Amino acid sequence: AVAMAEGEGLVSVDYEVSGKVQGVFFRKYTQREAKRLGLVGWVQNTSHGTVQGQIQGPTARVRELQEWLRKVGSPQSCISRADFSNEKEITALEHKEFQILK
Repeated sequence: AVAMAEGEGLVSVDYEVSGKVQGVFFRKYTQREAKRLGLVGWVQNTSHGTVQGQIQGPTARVRELQEWLRKVGSPQSCISRADFSNEKEITALEHKEFQILK
């Protein structure tokens, strides 16, 4: 992952997605998309019907997943909004992989 990140900083960003995002395999598709982009972090359902998590990786790839969370999601989902917060540059990835948390 070090070579991939050369010349491009790593960022960490938290997200929360609202809409019809629970019970529609949203977490599984998010994990799949994150892995495809080579990102790490996590995703989980919240008690108030949203999906939240954290993404870490090269800035451009993180931006791709942010767009995906905003506009695409899983096939059955209906995203009303995606909020991103706590964005910061990091020197190293804090997660080993992209996990679905219970």
